[in-house]
Amino acid sequence: MENVMEQKIALELRNITKTFGSVVANKNVSLKVRKGEILSILGENGSGKTTLMNMVAGIYFPDSGQIFADGQEVEIASPKDAFRYKIGMIHQHFKLVDVFTAAENIVLGLKDEKRFDMPGYIEKIKAITEQYGFELDPNKKIYEMSVSEKQTVEIIKALFRGADILILDEPTAVLTPQETVKLFRVLRNMKESGKAIIIITHKLHEVLSLSDNVAVLRKGEYIGTVKTAETNESELTEMMVGKKISLNIERSEVENRTERLIVDKIDCNSRDGVKLLDDVSFTAYSGEILGIAGIAGSGQRELLEAIAGLQNLDDGSIIYNNPKTGTKENLRDKTPLEIRQMGVRLAFVPEDRLGMGLVGNMDIVDNMMLRSYKKGKSVFLQRKQPKSLAEEIIEKLEVVTPSASTPVRRLSGGNVQKILVGREIASAPTVLMAAYPVRGLDINSSYTIYNLLNEQKKKGVAVIFVGEDLDVLIELCDRIMVIGSGKIAGFVDARNTTKEEIGIMMTKSEPHNSEV
Repeated sequence: MENVMEQKIALELRNITKTFGSVVANKNVSLKVRKGEILSILGENGSGKTTLMNMVAGIYFPDSGQIFADGQEVEIASPKDAFRYKIGMIHQHFKLVDVFTAAENIVLGLKDEKRFDMPGYIEKIKAITEQYGFELDPNKKIYEMSVSEKQTVEIIKALFRGADILILDEPTAVLTPQETVKLFRVLRNMKESGKAIIIITHKLHEVLSLSDNVAVLRKGEYIGTVKTAETNESELTEMMVGKKISLNIERSEVENRTERLIVDKIDCNSRDGVKLLDDVSFTAYSGEILGIAGIAGSGQRELLEAIAGLQNLDDGSIIYNNPKTGTKENLRDKTPLEIRQMGVRLAFVPEDRLGMGLVGNMDIVDNMMLRSYKKGKSVFLQRKQPKSLAEEIIEKLEVVTPSASTPVRRLSGGNVQKILVGREIASAPTVLMAAYPVRGLDINSSYTIYNLLNEQKKKGVAVIFVGEDLDVLIELCDRIMVIGSGKIAGFVDARNTTKEEIGIMMTKSEPHNSEV
């Protein structure tokens, strides 16, 4: 029998609606979370999950609808109000002061009637860490911390202020598998102590392993809540997307494996002498997908930019085995344009998609031409070919646009991204480097892109794929190279490795084994 605590509703939303101009972010959303329960809010990017929770946290105010905390209707007009009702939200981007210690950040802004008592605060912080099983040194400065330690500070900050309802926005996006396991352990301890926990996520396997119930949003509308124990990945996907989707990546066997790119002992230092790439060597083969895994900022970007000629190297060579001419050429001697014309392409999807190689005021066709037709010839004669190429990509990746002549800045971020990635694929490359190509895309488009990459592999392209999701890397790639602080930590065969093995390699820097 359920105990009384579990049945007590901590937070309830009724018919919450929020619009921004003509965009409906949430429409009549109703849901509840009980004390001692972990509720996942599941939905694709743009389904309104964060907007909904930002209203509970006092960052936005609903246009209509009611919020009840502990059975009482409340009005939450600011984060301060949210704290009054014991609601704390941990956002994706942390708001910590770098030069302060963990403890100083946790007590920052407290209105304490009595005098400021740091030793007493530290005792209280230690009591919280022990109660829930956190690992934290209260005297450590924020700038010395890993991302997961910073996240811990944010969570303890909310608990210190008395939060009983905790909302975490995509909390595992920045964590390694091991750190995720630790976080989940702590969240289960909080649940046991009667806290109500809401996790915003789009990762199905995490929902299934952690939550008691799952509320699904689709395009701002509430689809329903299901018991986690009674559902599965395909049912949840169908609720999120509105149609059945096959969640498997077709991974073909490697054929005609030939050396395409031989990276040998490359070094790259930043302006202030920090080593961004340290003695990196590997070979990329045609007809294979080489995955690159690592904690964000471990040198992935510098590595790909070095190959594309966009990053100056201090040492080493990048030998390209040119299939057109049969010659071996050092890309270090070439300009980015020469490298592109040899068929080495980079689709890098940064946080700032428009800042990266798309011209906002130009339409889709012109943006395709930017890349495909830099080789002169009259622009007017050339418009026919890219038009069909643009239309093919729009169709294949379901780019939501009125037409191929819509200016790019009027498209949503996800659609801009499909063009970025599609444009490189359309250029018939010999080496295709795709970094975070599905960041922020819906499930359907993500799987389309994975399968497009696999088609490139079958055509004999050497594909280098940098991704954040280890499950996908393991399912899509043939080999995975793990990089940590600019060094290669080792290689694994993707067909028989585990997330845990990769996670351990991501966090340590000594070499794991020789190239597979």
